[in-house]
Amino acid sequence: MGKTIAGIDVGTTKICTLVGEVDDEGLLRIVGVGITPSRGLRKGVVVNVRQAAEAIATSVEKAERLSGYEIERAYVSIAGAHISSTNSRGVVAISHSRQGITEDDVNRALDAAQAIAIPYNREVIHTVPRGYTVDGQDGVREPLGMHGYRLEVETHIVTGAATSIQNLIKCVEGLDIAVEQLVLGPLASGEAVLTDTEREMGVVLADIGGGTTDISIFIEGSVWHTAILAVGGNHLTNDIAIGLRAPFTTAEDLKKRYGHAFPQSLAVDEMLDVAAFGENARQAVSRHFLSQIIEARMAEIFDLIMKEIKRSGYDGLLPAGVVLCGGTAELAGITELGREILGLPVRVGAPHDLRGLVDVLSSPAYATSVGLLLWGLQQATTARPRTRSVPWTRRLAQWFRAFLPG
Repeated sequence: MGKTIAGIDVGTTKICTLVGEVDDEGLLRIVGVGITPSRGLRKGVVVNVRQAAEAIATSVEKAERLSGYEIERAYVSIAGAHISSTNSRGVVAISHSRQGITEDDVNRALDAAQAIAIPYNREVIHTVPRGYTVDGQDGVREPLGMHGYRLEVETHIVTGAATSIQNLIKCVEGLDIAVEQLVLGPLASGEAVLTDTEREMGVVLADIGGGTTDISIFIEGSVWHTAILAVGGNHLTNDIAIGLRAPFTTAEDLKKRYGHAFPQSLAVDEMLDVAAFGENARQAVSRHFLSQIIEARMAEIFDLIMKEIKRSGYDGLLPAGVVLCGGTAELAGITELGREILGLPVRVGAPHDLRGLVDVLSSPAYATSVGLLLWGLQQATTARPRTRSVPWTRRLAQWFRAFLPG
């Protein structure tokens, strides 16, 4: 029996727990899936610990029942407007230059890069190396074993609000599941939907979920910029509900079944029979009008994505364009509107080359969920993790709790 990896994608609209088996050849096979509507979250942040924990528990139970495994540790996604990022440089002297650069040298350089002023109410989630420089020679991808006297590392550091992080961890650990690592949503999504060529050339990943739009920019094979926008698919649904004076559930159904982000390609005379407020009330609605409502909000989201790209300063380094994922990326006409507003190549990305229970998962909506397993697989097969684990002090507290009575 191979190793198992579990991932819990805690989103605004759904909780998705996946269990994967890794065989002797290092190949991943998905053996457990648990999907349940999300509760207790708003715009990617826990606002009700009890409700969120119950939703996560339901999702975990489904995945455990299907896979036959009990989940003891998991990679957990994190998002929300509280996330911020910065780039930092760390420099150290190489301790044993004759032996070449060791794992300890690399870790010391990463620690030096992380020694930046962070407010007391924030925590570091990721310290991702972008590239290394050895004795002035830059562009080094893997410095281990190289000879030199001075090692520099460029890192991308992601931080989040300590209270939001603690509330999310509390929801998971309350189920007796240890948090292996917190993984920023767009970094996990990138594992599932981006190609190596896109990462090298320069690409923007935009994961448009229910409550947030998560952005990450990859250049030269590594992440250079991340941001979370507090707008997503639920805003489209709300606009439709207001514009058509229809219940939220009706608006969500209309968006999924008839939604279109590019009204120019629709016939003007196509009509829909829609439920309205009031007893047994129905109304006839033009699909073209529905599409115009969606287009207005999607145009705003693309404008915000473009502003974030320009704010990063990397707008001239993205020949691979934009890859969209998340549930909203399934909207018809979204790539046409994206190309028109962004002026970049746009495609919709979905997890591919999956094995096992993949019928539902081959969709842009499950990019983060699948990406968590792929992230965990990569952590298991590389000597040095690309991200910080849950702090050792919290792991020690977990260990002590296991031996306390009651």
